Amino acid sequence: MPPTITLVNADMFEYIKNIPDNSIDLILTDPPYNIAKYSTGNINLPQRKKINNDIAEWDLVEFSPHLLINDFKRILKPTGNIFVFTSYNQLGDWHDAFNNEFDTFQFMVWHKTNPTPKIFKNGFLNSCELIICMWNKGHTWNFLSQKEMHNFIESPICMGRERIKNPMHPAQKPVKILKHIIKIASNENDTVFDPFMGVGSTGVAALELNRKFIGIEINEAYFQAAKNRLKNIQTSFLL
Repeated sequence: MPPTITLVNADMFEYIKNIPDNSIDLILTDPPYNIAKYSTGNINLPQRKKINNDIAEWDLVEFSPHLLINDFKRILKPTGNIFVFTSYNQLGDWHDAFNNEFDTFQFMVWHKTNPTPKIFKNGFLNSCELIICMWNKGHTWNFLSQKEMHNFIESPICMGRERIKNPMHPAQKPVKILKHIIKIASNENDTVFDPFMGVGSTGVAALELNRKFIGIEINEAYFQAAKNRLKNIQTSFLL
């Protein structure tokens, strides 16, 4: 039997109340970064797709990690882990909200090997994203090899067939990165939860590693893309 999936098109702040206490093994998610407000505008290029510095309208909605504390702690198993993608501008907010709530608050760095070029050559390429990691003593932890357990991981951003074209999600994460985290922080048949599911990349990684998956996405277009994508994977298990 393929791993079970539960997909919900809803506001996560409302639907998360329906998730039972101590039922989630791994929270792996990618909430809004609120970096669009620092944008100097999109850059139009001749005969090429414009560089999207404005991200999307949903990134302009103010997001506070403090709103997640109670429900994340409530639904997570004592052996569970939390991994959250974020940006430099929110790292302090996440630390303020969660540092005193868990025994360990650390971070990983994802280095993008193919970042957007710096057209005007007036600063660094934005080639790194942060991943916050939180857990308590006794948490599930599958130590791979010394080489694989650095808090630094490299991968290109989504390209080619992996990139969902319609709808295009500006923050789609590579399945390779998500699988790496899931292997370390959960076991087969565990439940992985992504309350900001987007186009379903966490679900893809979870199902391919034989984990159960619960995903919530408020945007209907993203939700439908994730639903179709994950249904195809479930079908492949039965072929």
